[in-house]
Amino acid sequence: MKKSIVILGSSGSVGRQAINVVRNLGDTVKITGLAVKNNIDILEKQIREFEVKIACVFDEVAAEKLRPRVPWCNIVYGMRGLCDVATYCDSDFVIMGMVGSHGILPTAKAIEAKKNIGLANKEILVSAGEYIFKLAKDYGVNIIPIDSEHSAILQCLSGENIKNVSRLILTASGGPFLKYKDEEFKNIRLQDALKHPTWTMGEKVSIDCSTLMNKGFEVIEARWIFDILSDRIDVVVHPQSFVHSFVEFIDGSMKAQIAYPNMELPIQYAITYPDRVPRKFEPFNFKNNSKFEFYEPDRKKFRCLDLAYIALQEGGTMPCFLNAANEVLVDRFCRGDISWLSISEKLEILIKRHRTVSDLSVELLLEVDCEARIEASVI
Repeated sequence: MKKSIVILGSSGSVGRQAINVVRNLGDTVKITGLAVKNNIDILEKQIREFEVKIACVFDEVAAEKLRPRVPWCNIVYGMRGLCDVATYCDSDFVIMGMVGSHGILPTAKAIEAKKNIGLANKEILVSAGEYIFKLAKDYGVNIIPIDSEHSAILQCLSGENIKNVSRLILTASGGPFLKYKDEEFKNIRLQDALKHPTWTMGEKVSIDCSTLMNKGFEVIEARWIFDILSDRIDVVVHPQSFVHSFVEFIDGSMKAQIAYPNMELPIQYAITYPDRVPRKFEPFNFKNNSKFEFYEPDRKKFRCLDLAYIALQEGGTMPCFLNAANEVLVDRFCRGDISWLSISEKLEILIKRHRTVSDLSVELLLEVDCEARIEASVI
């Protein structure tokens, strides 16, 4: 059966890899909608290649420039445009590949339109995981993770009873500063933080990986995706990034998913779930990759990991506040306004100030998101 999909964030890393997966899947998948922030040149090529019917450019000025170049395509813009694409009638699967909390409302609207979700946007579940999964349950919608770590856990759980799970163990590469000594952290530059040892990602995600906040976000995501409490979710550092995560069962046995680091695999698994389809790949060579190392993360050097656990345990609006404040602090570091160490230092001060509210709604979460951004911009 042919699947019709829309991709929000089609010009980004996940979006472009998703499009490559669709090319490889051939006639079994049809792209009917796309969305980008402002990269209309890439979007125009994608619209033409896949004869897309609706596309959103978040920036209104850029959208107006694109409209005459693809007159057969319905070009929309802004948050309303994102929601139009996410709920497009000629689609049954939405890939959320856009970065940031802008994805919360389109995801909620897509769920209400009974679209299944392929989720690559961490901020949606970090900020609104409790709300989004309740909504998905109410509407009978599947949320399939696209992160390599959560995809690995989903694959390990195939055919298993979640009640038999003892622990979920997320693996982390450790980022570019795994072997740094204490004194070296004071002089970290932007170009240093962007040199991820395993994955090629955008600027924001790369910085989050360097602080281990990215892994903290994944802990929060795992809490909601797999409905398991935080004290049963662990993190181990695995520099080779071949083991994408583990599941430990109550009898002491473990499952792991192993593959070369390649985001196209979890993207394809999400699109074809629960089935698997062939893809061209290089078989794993154990002879050339025989070294598998595992370490406990250094929670003193990488304080952001513990801050994520604290926010998750607090619950309510706290994870949303954490996410938005972190996003602003990362941007300030990228602009040279604050140091790398200041990201975690200022974040800890901010979350201690926040008064958590437990009764969640989209409106409240967006309000807290705005509040956190203002506070993080001036601290």
